[in-house]
Amino acid sequence: MPPDEPLVVCRNAALTFGRGPQAVVAVHGAELEIGPGDRLAVVGPSGSGKSSLLHLLAGLEQPTTGTVRRAASLGPYDIGLVFQGDSLIPALSVAENTALPLVLAGRPEDEARQAALAALALVDAADLADRLPEEISGGQAQRVAAARVLAQAPRLILADEPTGRLDHTTGARVLDALLTAADHTGAALVVTTHDPAIAARLTARRTMRDGRLLAPEGVS
Repeated sequence: MPPDEPLVVCRNAALTFGRGPQAVVAVHGAELEIGPGDRLAVVGPSGSGKSSLLHLLAGLEQPTTGTVRRAASLGPYDIGLVFQGDSLIPALSVAENTALPLVLAGRPEDEARQAALAALALVDAADLADRLPEEISGGQAQRVAAARVLAQAPRLILADEPTGRLDHTTGARVLDALLTAADHTGAALVVTTHDPAIAARLTARRTMRDGRLLAPEGVS
């Protein structure tokens, strides 16, 4: 892939749930390009369509109209997902949860565990490695989710309200972990948030309102 080729391109992408009078348009005609190394915050209130947009970018949903094109070289394990809930598997330890994407991708378990431990150390969570998810806090669980993405070494990280249920200090630490993951792997990072303070820490911002991704300031 040429170094400047976008990872994901949305062209007039819309997502509608249901049909007829009950149809709900979650995303209206989104125009967006995500390039290597981008740091983008998508800002808007709950229900504005941010999660639906992220699902389109990830390929979890297909556009009803318009297109979402991902680079041909962008495979499924090149996209790391972090959701608002920590999404850790209760029966697995923190280290096992962190290593899971690597194991599923066919990496040897010992190698996957070493990568997981290194990733946990980078997000200041090495001491949590042998604990179960029920033994850690929500903020710690979100840092573990960031470590899981870091161990995966993706080229695109999509984080859906990763700090939404956390206090300001804990949320800042989670964002630190995501930025560490992106910086360490060179991945592009897209974060949805309703918090202007979180958005301000990323280099680019787009506002989402009533399913519409607004143009950047100064662009008509």
